[in-house]
Amino acid sequence: MAPSFDDGNTLFDFVVKEGNGVKGLVDSGIAKVPEKYIQPPYERIGKLVENSKDHFSSIPIDLSKLDGPQHDQVVEAIIRAAETLGFFQVINHGMSLDLLESLKDAAHRFFRQPADAKAVYLKGVSPSPFVKYGTSFAPEQEKALEWKDYLSMVYTNDSDARKHWPKECKEVALDYLKSSTNMVKRLLGILIKNLGVTVDGSKLESLIGTKLVNMNFYPTCPNPELTVGVGRHSDMGTLTVLLQDGIGGLYVKLEEDALVGRKEEWLEIPPIPGALVINVGDSLQILSNGRYTSAEHRVRTTSKQSRVSIPVFTAPRPTEKIGPLPHLAKLDGGALYRDVIFQEYMNNFFGHSHEGKKSLDFAKINAN
Repeated sequence: MAPSFDDGNTLFDFVVKEGNGVKGLVDSGIAKVPEKYIQPPYERIGKLVENSKDHFSSIPIDLSKLDGPQHDQVVEAIIRAAETLGFFQVINHGMSLDLLESLKDAAHRFFRQPADAKAVYLKGVSPSPFVKYGTSFAPEQEKALEWKDYLSMVYTNDSDARKHWPKECKEVALDYLKSSTNMVKRLLGILIKNLGVTVDGSKLESLIGTKLVNMNFYPTCPNPELTVGVGRHSDMGTLTVLLQDGIGGLYVKLEEDALVGRKEEWLEIPPIPGALVINVGDSLQILSNGRYTSAEHRVRTTSKQSRVSIPVFTAPRPTEKIGPLPHLAKLDGGALYRDVIFQEYMNNFFGHSHEGKKSLDFAKINAN
């Protein structure tokens, strides 16, 4: 018989403090979502748009064509996607299918372990401050927890990664991060050039000087209509690279546009074998003075099969000052965002639960 988790403190201790995570709840045999995971009705994800009407999310961009006669068309597609939805998918990105499959296998291998094997990486006891296993996003701040466990690995150098990252995934995660970083540099170079500036390698590196790999695990859920895998949010960094498996559940908000008669809607980013999802983060929206958009997105749970996703987050160095490029602010009649030290932006981002794009208010001028 499954234990009772009706008491919120008992559940919090079991899931968060003891490191059992959501997987521990599911393994205990629960038949329904505990109250602590039930989202308010306006945050729940119902049966949404099955096939995206926005072709940027469903038709991948072939990056190999950047080296051929269709270079300009590919560049235009990348720029347009960054300006509109803030999400696009890429194929022929230089990462083998074997690497991508190995990543998913490694994620499942890590989360299949007993709770005590994963709990050695809990905050406060992990052998490295750059490796953290946890659950939800900000459980201490959240009114309703997210149906997700995760492993986060910040990259400092190869030696530290090989010493401290979990053996179940460190080599494949390191390969993935390095390959993703090379691709991000190329994509970011295209997007920055479109803003009318040329940046050298050191400046480009400063905009992606913080790099980390997350492995996200979404266990099967008995009542997926009541909870969320990840709540509404935008990413805080520059560009994110995401590998999702074939199960699906990633949804992006397409903002209302009165000029074209478009209503707000949520679109699924459909899983495409061999493709990677790219999305714009808050830092790039700030840098571009709003010309590129960091899309609000969220994740639905499923009752059918556990799901994994593996993002690489690239972000400015903590000491980097981020703000709109001066010539863009002049062209636009003023800056939409103030200059902020990225460490301060991070502190604000992680200090609150997910609430759409509210994190951007920290840098927004005249934010309400």
